Amino acid sequence: MSKPVTALTCLCASFRRASRVLTQHYDASMRPLGLRATQFTLLQALSLTGEVSQGMLGEILAIDSTTLTRTLAIMGRRGWIVSRSGKDRRERWLSLSQAGRAEFRRARPHWEKVQQELRARLGNKRWNDLLNSTNQLTSAVTS
Repeated sequence: MSKPVTALTCLCASFRRASRVLTQHYDASMRPLGLRATQFTLLQALSLTGEVSQGMLGEILAIDSTTLTRTLAIMGRRGWIVSRSGKDRRERWLSLSQAGRAEFRRARPHWEKVQQELRARLGNKRWNDLLNSTNQLTSAVTS
């Protein structure tokens, strides 16, 4: 039986709370791999985009520069990221290294298991509605 959740009337507070519990849930599934959900998200984004500038990656994921730089540094030390300079010193282009692609493949079944579990709990319609709603909200706020 699920715990009762106090309804919040602020959209921001409600989404932040949902984001925290969702992140904790994904973190728990990745913990046996020594991976955080934030790191998996970057592995996945780089897998989808190929080579991308750090600035564009931050925009795609709506992550502030400091948080992105910190997480990328950890991943770089693990050998998961290839970084090269752009046209000037400030521009960095990122892609997954061979080790990064291997880490993504290793973590993906854990992520897929959580995805399937949540989809089963919510049902396909609610799952799709939530996914569409979060994408629409992101678009509405960033437009």
